[in-house]
Amino acid sequence: MKRARQKAVGEKEAPQTSEKGKKQKTSLYGSVFGESDLHTSMDWGNLPHHVILRIFQFLPLVDRARASSVCRRWNEIFHIPDLWRRFEFELNQPATSYLKSTHPDLIQQIIKRHADHLQYVSFKVDSSTESAEAACNILSQLVNCSIKTLGLISTAKPSFMNVAKAHFASALTVVFVNSKSLSSIKIDDTPLDDPSLKVLVANNSDTLKLLKMSSCPYVSPAGILCVADQCHGLKELALNYYILSDELLLALSSEKHVDLEHLRIDVVSENPGQVQFHTIKKQSWDALVKHSPKVNIVMYFFLYEEEFDAFFREETPVTHLYFGRAVSKAMLGRIGMNCPRLIELVVCANGLQPLDDELIRIAERCKNLTAMGLGECEVTCRGFIEFVKMCGGRLTQLSIMEEVLIPDNDYSLDRLHLEVSKHLGRMWFPDMMPTW
Repeated sequence: MKRARQKAVGEKEAPQTSEKGKKQKTSLYGSVFGESDLHTSMDWGNLPHHVILRIFQFLPLVDRARASSVCRRWNEIFHIPDLWRRFEFELNQPATSYLKSTHPDLIQQIIKRHADHLQYVSFKVDSSTESAEAACNILSQLVNCSIKTLGLISTAKPSFMNVAKAHFASALTVVFVNSKSLSSIKIDDTPLDDPSLKVLVANNSDTLKLLKMSSCPYVSPAGILCVADQCHGLKELALNYYILSDELLLALSSEKHVDLEHLRIDVVSENPGQVQFHTIKKQSWDALVKHSPKVNIVMYFFLYEEEFDAFFREETPVTHLYFGRAVSKAMLGRIGMNCPRLIELVVCANGLQPLDDELIRIAERCKNLTAMGLGECEVTCRGFIEFVKMCGGRLTQLSIMEEVLIPDNDYSLDRLHLEVSKHLGRMWFPDMMPTW
Protein backbone atom coordinates (compact mmCIF):
# COMPACT_ATOMS: atom_id res chain seq x y z
CA MET A 1 0.00 0.00 0.00
CA LYS A 2 2.79 2.38 0.93
CA ARG A 3 4.64 1.52 -2.28
CA ALA A 4 1.50 2.16 -4.30
CA ARG A 5 1.14 5.64 -2.79
CA GLN A 6 4.81 6.42 -3.52
CA LYS A 7 4.36 5.32 -7.12
CA ALA A 8 1.26 7.48 -7.47
CA VAL A 9 3.13 10.49 -6.07
CA GLY A 10 5.99 9.84 -8.48
CA GLU A 11 3.59 9.75 -11.40
CA LYS A 12 2.08 13.06 -10.37
CA GLU A 13 5.47 14.72 -9.93
CA ALA A 14 6.83 13.67 -13.33
CA PRO A 15 4.82 16.24 -15.32
CA GLN A 16 6.02 18.98 -12.95
CA THR A 17 9.63 18.08 -13.73
CA SER A 18 8.80 18.15 -17.45
CA GLU A 19 7.22 21.61 -17.10
CA LYS A 20 10.38 22.86 -15.41
CA GLY A 21 12.42 21.52 -18.30
CA LYS A 22 10.12 23.31 -20.72
CA LYS A 23 10.62 26.56 -18.85
CA GLN A 24 14.39 26.16 -19.09
CA LYS A 25 14.15 25.57 -22.83
CA THR A 26 11.79 28.51 -23.15
CA SER A 27 14.32 30.73 -21.44
CA LEU A 28 17.09 29.54 -23.78
CA TYR A 29 15.09 30.06 -26.99
CA GLY A 30 13.74 33.34 -25.68
CA SER A 31 17.23 34.74 -25.31
CA VAL A 32 17.94 33.98 -28.96
CA PHE A 33 14.68 34.63 -30.77
CA GLY A 34 12.59 36.70 -28.33
CA GLU A 35 9.59 35.54 -26.33
CA SER A 36 7.10 36.31 -29.12
CA ASP A 37 8.78 33.80 -31.45
CA LEU A 38 8.83 30.81 -29.11
CA HIS A 39 6.02 28.87 -30.76
CA THR A 40 7.57 29.14 -34.22
CA SER A 41 11.25 28.76 -33.33
CA MET A 42 11.41 25.18 -34.51
CA ASP A 43 9.49 25.87 -37.72
CA TRP A 44 12.27 26.79 -40.17
CA GLY A 45 9.80 28.27 -42.61
CA ASN A 46 8.53 30.74 -40.01
CA LEU A 47 11.78 31.94 -38.44
CA PRO A 48 11.86 35.73 -37.99
CA HIS A 49 13.04 37.67 -41.03
CA HIS A 50 16.13 39.08 -39.29
CA VAL A 51 17.20 35.60 -38.12
CA ILE A 52 17.03 34.13 -41.63
CA LEU A 53 18.92 37.12 -42.99
CA ARG A 54 21.61 36.61 -40.34
CA ILE A 55 21.91 32.93 -41.28
CA PHE A 56 22.40 33.83 -44.95
CA GLN A 57 25.09 36.39 -44.10
CA PHE A 58 27.19 33.72 -42.38
CA LEU A 59 26.81 31.07 -45.10
CA PRO A 60 29.25 30.61 -48.00
CA LEU A 61 27.69 31.46 -51.33
CA VAL A 62 27.06 27.86 -52.43
CA ASP A 63 25.41 26.95 -49.12
CA ARG A 64 23.40 30.17 -49.22
CA ALA A 65 22.04 29.24 -52.64
CA ARG A 66 21.11 25.76 -51.37
CA ALA A 67 19.44 27.20 -48.29
CA SER A 68 17.26 29.38 -50.50
CA SER A 69 15.42 26.22 -51.60
CA VAL A 70 14.14 25.47 -48.07
CA CYS A 71 10.88 27.27 -48.84
CA ARG A 72 9.41 30.19 -50.74
CA ARG A 73 10.02 32.61 -47.87
CA TRP A 74 13.69 31.71 -47.63
CA ASN A 75 14.00 32.16 -51.38
CA GLU A 76 12.44 35.62 -51.15
CA ILE A 77 14.90 36.64 -48.42
CA PHE A 78 17.74 35.18 -50.51
CA HIS A 79 17.05 37.91 -53.07
CA ILE A 80 16.69 40.96 -50.83
CA PRO A 81 19.17 43.80 -51.72
CA ASP A 82 21.05 43.68 -48.39
CA LEU A 83 22.54 40.30 -49.28
CA TRP A 84 23.85 41.48 -52.65
CA ARG A 85 25.60 44.74 -51.82
CA ARG A 86 28.91 42.93 -51.32
CA PHE A 87 29.92 40.16 -53.72
CA GLU A 88 33.10 38.43 -54.91
CA PHE A 89 33.06 36.71 -58.28
CA GLU A 90 35.52 33.79 -58.43
CA LEU A 91 36.48 32.73 -61.93
CA ASN A 92 38.85 29.91 -62.75
CA GLN A 93 39.72 26.95 -64.93
CA PRO A 94 38.83 23.95 -62.71
CA ALA A 95 41.65 21.73 -63.98
CA THR A 96 44.40 24.12 -62.88
CA SER A 97 43.01 26.23 -60.02
CA TYR A 98 42.03 25.83 -56.38
CA LEU A 99 39.40 28.59 -56.57
CA LYS A 100 35.74 27.62 -56.32
CA SER A 101 34.32 29.22 -59.40
CA THR A 102 31.04 31.12 -59.10
CA HIS A 103 28.41 29.11 -60.99
CA PRO A 104 27.50 30.65 -64.40
CA ASP A 105 23.76 30.38 -63.66
CA LEU A 106 24.22 32.35 -60.45
CA ILE A 107 26.24 34.99 -62.30
CA GLN A 108 23.43 35.47 -64.80
CA GLN A 109 20.90 35.65 -61.98
CA ILE A 110 22.96 38.34 -60.25
CA ILE A 111 23.29 40.37 -63.44
CA LYS A 112 19.56 40.08 -64.12
CA ARG A 113 18.20 40.70 -60.62
CA HIS A 114 20.92 42.34 -58.54
CA ALA A 115 23.20 44.45 -60.74
CA ASP A 116 21.67 47.62 -59.33
CA HIS A 117 22.21 46.36 -55.75
CA LEU A 118 25.95 45.64 -56.08
CA GLN A 119 28.11 48.19 -54.27
CA TYR A 120 31.25 46.39 -53.08
CA VAL A 121 32.44 44.11 -55.86
CA SER A 122 35.65 42.16 -56.44
CA PHE A 123 36.74 39.69 -59.10
CA LYS A 124 39.22 36.99 -58.10
CA VAL A 125 40.74 35.09 -61.02
CA ASP A 126 43.46 32.50 -61.51
CA SER A 127 46.37 32.88 -63.92
CA SER A 128 44.42 31.93 -67.06
CA THR A 129 43.46 34.46 -69.72
CA GLU A 130 40.04 32.78 -70.03
CA SER A 131 39.20 33.61 -66.42
CA ALA A 132 40.23 37.25 -66.82
CA GLU A 133 38.20 37.53 -70.04
CA ALA A 134 35.19 36.08 -68.24
CA ALA A 135 35.59 38.78 -65.57
CA CYS A 136 35.65 41.45 -68.29
CA ASN A 137 32.48 40.00 -69.82
CA ILE A 138 30.68 40.33 -66.48
CA LEU A 139 31.93 43.89 -66.03
CA SER A 140 30.57 44.76 -69.47
CA GLN A 141 27.07 43.71 -68.38
CA LEU A 142 26.92 45.86 -65.22
CA VAL A 143 25.16 48.72 -66.97
CA ASN A 144 22.71 49.37 -64.11
CA CYS A 145 25.29 49.24 -61.34
CA SER A 146 26.12 51.83 -58.70
CA ILE A 147 29.39 50.33 -57.48
CA LYS A 148 31.36 52.04 -54.71
CA THR A 149 34.30 49.62 -54.43
CA LEU A 150 35.87 47.64 -57.28
CA GLY A 151 38.73 45.15 -56.97
CA LEU A 152 40.37 43.05 -59.69
CA ILE A 153 42.52 40.39 -58.03
CA SER A 154 44.85 38.01 -59.87
CA THR A 155 45.96 35.11 -57.68
CA ALA A 156 48.82 34.54 -60.14
CA LYS A 157 50.17 36.34 -63.19
CA PRO A 158 49.60 37.01 -66.08
CA SER A 159 45.78 36.84 -66.03
CA PHE A 160 44.40 40.34 -66.80
CA MET A 161 47.61 41.39 -68.56
CA ASN A 162 46.89 38.86 -71.31
CA VAL A 163 43.43 40.27 -72.04
CA ALA A 164 43.21 42.44 -75.15
CA LYS A 165 43.73 46.05 -74.06
CA ALA A 166 40.63 47.26 -75.94
CA HIS A 167 38.44 44.56 -74.35
CA PHE A 168 39.65 45.39 -70.85
CA ALA A 169 39.26 49.15 -71.32
CA SER A 170 35.76 48.75 -72.76
CA ALA A 171 34.62 46.60 -69.82
CA LEU A 172 36.09 48.94 -67.23
CA THR A 173 34.57 51.98 -68.93
CA VAL A 174 31.07 50.50 -68.46
CA VAL A 175 31.58 50.52 -64.68
CA PHE A 176 33.28 53.93 -64.62
CA VAL A 177 30.47 55.55 -66.62
CA ASN A 178 27.53 53.94 -64.83
CA SER A 179 28.86 54.14 -61.26
CA LYS A 180 28.81 57.77 -60.17
CA SER A 181 30.08 57.14 -56.65
CA LEU A 182 33.23 54.99 -56.94
CA SER A 183 35.37 55.56 -53.87
CA SER A 184 37.83 52.64 -53.88
CA ILE A 185 39.53 50.95 -56.86
CA LYS A 186 42.18 48.20 -56.69
CA ILE A 187 43.32 47.19 -60.17
CA ASP A 188 46.96 46.09 -59.96
CA ASP A 189 48.61 44.17 -62.82
CA THR A 190 46.07 45.16 -65.47
CA PRO A 191 46.15 46.84 -68.92
CA LEU A 192 44.55 49.99 -67.49
CA ASP A 193 45.40 53.01 -69.68
CA ASP A 194 45.22 56.82 -69.65
CA PRO A 195 41.90 57.11 -71.56
CA SER A 196 40.25 54.80 -68.99
CA LEU A 197 41.54 56.99 -66.16
CA LYS A 198 40.09 60.06 -67.87
CA VAL A 199 36.68 58.35 -67.98
CA LEU A 200 37.04 57.49 -64.28
CA VAL A 201 37.88 61.09 -63.42
CA ALA A 202 35.07 62.51 -65.54
CA ASN A 203 32.46 60.43 -63.70
CA ASN A 204 33.83 59.91 -60.17
CA SER A 205 36.21 62.77 -59.37
CA ASP A 206 34.15 63.90 -56.35
CA THR A 207 33.99 60.46 -54.70
CA LEU A 208 37.32 58.70 -55.43
CA LYS A 209 39.35 58.21 -52.23
CA LEU A 210 41.53 55.15 -52.90
CA LEU A 211 43.31 54.14 -56.10
CA LYS A 212 45.71 51.17 -56.23
CA MET A 213 47.18 50.56 -59.66
CA SER A 214 50.69 49.15 -59.34
CA SER A 215 52.15 47.36 -62.37
CA CYS A 216 49.89 49.00 -64.94
CA PRO A 217 52.38 49.60 -67.80
CA TYR A 218 49.93 51.48 -70.06
CA VAL A 219 49.39 54.26 -67.52
CA SER A 220 51.73 57.22 -68.03
CA PRO A 221 52.74 59.98 -65.59
CA ALA A 222 50.29 62.24 -67.46
CA GLY A 223 47.44 59.81 -66.75
CA ILE A 224 48.00 59.71 -63.00
CA LEU A 225 48.59 63.47 -62.95
CA CYS A 226 45.10 63.86 -64.41
CA VAL A 227 43.75 61.90 -61.43
CA ALA A 228 45.72 64.00 -58.94
CA ASP A 229 44.56 67.24 -60.56
CA GLN A 230 40.86 66.36 -60.48
CA CYS A 231 40.26 63.92 -57.59
CA HIS A 232 40.72 66.27 -54.67
CA GLY A 233 39.39 63.80 -52.10
CA LEU A 234 42.05 61.17 -52.84
CA LYS A 235 43.43 59.75 -49.57
CA GLU A 236 45.28 56.58 -50.63
CA LEU A 237 47.35 55.99 -53.75
CA ALA A 238 49.49 53.02 -54.85
CA LEU A 239 51.58 53.12 -58.03
CA ASN A 240 54.89 52.24 -59.64
CA TYR A 241 57.87 54.51 -59.24
CA TYR A 242 58.09 55.21 -62.98
CA ILE A 243 54.77 57.14 -62.69
CA LEU A 244 55.96 59.16 -59.70
CA SER A 245 57.10 62.68 -60.55
CA ASP A 246 57.73 66.06 -58.98
CA GLU A 247 54.61 67.36 -60.77
CA LEU A 248 52.48 64.61 -59.24
CA LEU A 249 53.67 65.30 -55.69
CA LEU A 250 53.06 69.02 -56.14
CA ALA A 251 49.56 68.35 -57.50
CA LEU A 252 48.78 66.22 -54.43
CA SER A 253 50.08 69.08 -52.28
CA SER A 254 47.77 71.77 -53.66
CA GLU A 255 45.29 73.55 -51.40
CA LYS A 256 42.36 71.87 -53.15
CA HIS A 257 43.47 68.41 -52.00
CA VAL A 258 42.52 66.74 -48.74
CA ASP A 259 45.42 65.38 -46.71
CA LEU A 260 46.88 62.26 -48.33
CA GLU A 261 47.01 59.42 -45.78
CA HIS A 262 48.87 56.65 -47.62
CA LEU A 263 51.22 56.66 -50.61
CA ARG A 264 52.64 53.30 -51.68
CA ILE A 265 55.40 53.18 -54.29
CA ASP A 266 56.71 49.96 -55.88
CA VAL A 267 60.24 50.26 -57.26
CA VAL A 268 60.76 47.21 -59.45
CA SER A 269 63.39 46.07 -61.94
CA GLU A 270 63.29 42.75 -63.76
CA ASN A 271 66.75 42.97 -65.37
CA PRO A 272 69.75 44.94 -64.02
CA GLY A 273 70.47 48.08 -66.00
CA GLN A 274 67.24 47.87 -67.98
CA VAL A 275 65.63 50.90 -66.30
CA GLN A 276 67.23 54.24 -65.50
CA PHE A 277 65.57 55.48 -62.32
CA HIS A 278 64.94 59.21 -61.95
CA THR A 279 65.37 61.23 -58.75
CA ILE A 280 62.52 63.07 -57.02
CA LYS A 281 63.53 66.51 -55.72
CA LYS A 282 63.62 67.18 -52.00
CA GLN A 283 61.39 70.25 -52.48
CA SER A 284 58.63 68.06 -53.92
CA TRP A 285 58.75 65.64 -50.99
CA ASP A 286 58.77 68.59 -48.58
CA ALA A 287 55.68 70.08 -50.22
CA LEU A 288 53.76 66.81 -49.81
CA VAL A 289 54.66 66.42 -46.14
CA LYS A 290 53.89 70.06 -45.41
CA HIS A 291 50.43 69.61 -46.92
CA SER A 292 49.85 66.11 -45.44
CA PRO A 293 52.06 65.92 -42.32
CA LYS A 294 50.75 62.49 -41.22
CA VAL A 295 51.08 60.77 -44.61
CA ASN A 296 52.58 57.26 -44.64
CA ILE A 297 55.00 56.89 -47.55
CA VAL A 298 55.65 53.20 -48.15
CA MET A 299 58.31 52.02 -50.62
CA TYR A 300 58.87 48.43 -51.79
CA PHE A 301 62.20 47.88 -53.53
CA PHE A 302 62.93 44.97 -55.85
CA LEU A 303 66.15 46.25 -57.41
CA TYR A 304 69.69 45.01 -57.97
CA GLU A 305 72.44 46.66 -55.92
CA GLU A 306 73.80 48.71 -58.80
CA GLU A 307 70.37 50.31 -59.43
CA PHE A 308 70.01 52.18 -56.12
CA ASP A 309 72.05 55.22 -57.09
CA ALA A 310 69.05 57.55 -57.59
CA PHE A 311 67.59 56.98 -54.11
CA PHE A 312 68.08 58.57 -50.68
CA ARG A 313 70.91 60.93 -51.62
CA GLU A 314 68.84 63.71 -50.07
CA GLU A 315 66.39 63.70 -47.18
CA THR A 316 63.34 61.59 -48.10
CA PRO A 317 60.21 61.43 -45.90
CA VAL A 318 59.64 57.68 -46.36
CA THR A 319 58.02 55.95 -43.36
CA HIS A 320 58.08 52.25 -44.35
CA LEU A 321 60.87 50.56 -46.35
CA TYR A 322 60.94 46.99 -47.64
CA PHE A 323 63.89 45.59 -49.59
CA GLY A 324 63.02 42.34 -51.34
CA ARG A 325 66.51 41.83 -52.80
CA ALA A 326 70.04 42.46 -51.56
CA VAL A 327 70.83 46.05 -50.61
CA SER A 328 74.34 47.40 -50.02
CA LYS A 329 75.88 48.73 -46.81
CA ALA A 330 76.25 52.11 -48.50
CA MET A 331 72.53 52.24 -49.23
CA LEU A 332 71.62 51.39 -45.64
CA GLY A 333 74.06 54.08 -44.52
CA ARG A 334 72.18 56.63 -46.66
CA ILE A 335 68.89 55.54 -45.11
CA GLY A 336 70.29 56.23 -41.66
CA MET A 337 71.36 59.71 -42.78
CA ASN A 338 68.35 60.78 -44.87
CA CYS A 339 65.16 59.05 -43.65
CA PRO A 340 64.25 60.76 -40.35
CA ARG A 341 60.53 59.75 -40.57
CA LEU A 342 61.30 56.02 -40.88
CA ILE A 343 58.91 53.80 -38.87
CA GLU A 344 59.55 50.32 -40.29
CA LEU A 345 62.54 48.77 -42.07
CA VAL A 346 62.75 45.26 -43.53
CA VAL A 347 65.94 44.05 -45.23
CA CYS A 348 65.60 40.60 -46.78
CA ALA A 349 69.27 40.32 -47.78
CA ASN A 350 72.54 42.21 -47.63
CA GLY A 351 75.62 40.07 -47.91
CA LEU A 352 78.43 38.97 -45.62
CA GLN A 353 79.53 42.31 -44.18
CA PRO A 354 78.32 43.14 -40.62
CA LEU A 355 75.82 46.00 -40.51
CA ASP A 356 76.65 47.21 -37.00
CA ASP A 357 77.51 50.81 -37.94
CA GLU A 358 74.54 51.17 -40.28
CA LEU A 359 72.03 49.93 -37.68
CA ILE A 360 73.47 52.16 -34.97
CA ARG A 361 73.21 55.19 -37.28
CA ILE A 362 69.59 54.29 -38.05
CA ALA A 363 68.84 54.00 -34.31
CA GLU A 364 70.47 57.41 -33.69
CA ARG A 365 68.73 59.37 -36.43
CA CYS A 366 65.42 57.56 -37.07
CA LYS A 367 63.65 58.44 -33.83
CA ASN A 368 60.29 57.07 -35.01
CA LEU A 369 61.57 53.56 -35.81
CA THR A 370 59.32 50.95 -34.17
CA ALA A 371 59.70 47.87 -36.41
CA MET A 372 62.76 46.10 -37.82
CA GLY A 373 63.22 42.89 -39.80
CA LEU A 374 66.52 41.37 -40.99
CA GLY A 375 66.87 38.32 -43.21
CA GLU A 376 70.05 37.15 -44.93
CA CYS A 377 72.34 39.73 -43.29
CA GLU A 378 75.06 39.75 -40.61
CA VAL A 379 75.22 41.72 -37.36
CA THR A 380 77.51 41.09 -34.41
CA CYS A 381 75.76 40.36 -31.13
CA ARG A 382 77.43 43.40 -29.57
CA GLY A 383 76.33 45.69 -32.40
CA PHE A 384 72.79 44.33 -32.29
CA ILE A 385 72.49 44.88 -28.54
CA GLU A 386 73.76 48.44 -28.97
CA PHE A 387 71.09 49.04 -31.62
CA VAL A 388 68.33 47.65 -29.37
CA LYS A 389 69.62 49.64 -26.38
CA MET A 390 69.40 52.89 -28.38
CA CYS A 391 65.89 52.13 -29.65
CA GLY A 392 64.62 50.79 -26.34
CA GLY A 393 60.99 49.87 -25.74
CA ARG A 394 59.73 51.72 -28.84
CA LEU A 395 60.69 48.66 -30.93
CA THR A 396 57.30 46.95 -30.92
CA GLN A 397 58.31 44.52 -33.70
CA LEU A 398 61.76 42.96 -33.96
CA SER A 399 62.04 40.00 -36.34
CA ILE A 400 65.66 38.82 -36.70
CA MET A 401 66.61 35.41 -37.99
CA GLU A 402 69.02 33.56 -35.70
CA GLU A 403 71.52 33.09 -38.56
CA VAL A 404 71.93 36.89 -38.79
CA LEU A 405 73.56 37.21 -35.36
CA ILE A 406 77.33 36.63 -35.05
CA PRO A 407 78.52 35.65 -31.54
CA ASP A 408 81.54 37.62 -30.29
CA ASN A 409 83.79 37.74 -27.22
CA ASP A 410 81.23 39.72 -25.21
CA TYR A 411 77.95 37.98 -26.03
CA SER A 412 76.85 34.46 -26.85
CA LEU A 413 73.45 33.79 -28.36
CA ASP A 414 72.20 32.52 -24.98
CA ARG A 415 73.16 35.73 -23.23
CA LEU A 416 71.99 37.89 -26.14
CA HIS A 417 68.28 37.10 -25.84
CA LEU A 418 68.33 37.97 -22.11
CA GLU A 419 70.06 41.28 -22.77
CA VAL A 420 67.75 42.21 -25.65
CA SER A 421 64.69 41.24 -23.60
CA LYS A 422 65.85 43.55 -20.82
CA HIS A 423 66.09 46.59 -23.14
CA LEU A 424 62.81 45.82 -24.93
CA GLY A 425 60.93 45.33 -21.69
CA ARG A 426 59.54 41.98 -22.84
CA MET A 427 60.71 38.44 -23.55
CA TRP A 428 62.42 38.19 -26.96
CA PHE A 429 64.07 35.40 -28.96
CA PRO A 430 65.50 35.34 -32.50
CA ASP A 431 63.17 33.97 -35.18
CA MET A 432 63.64 30.62 -36.84
CA MET A 433 61.70 32.03 -39.79
CA PRO A 434 60.99 35.70 -40.55
CA THR A 435 57.52 36.91 -39.57
CA TRP A 436 57.30 39.74 -42.11
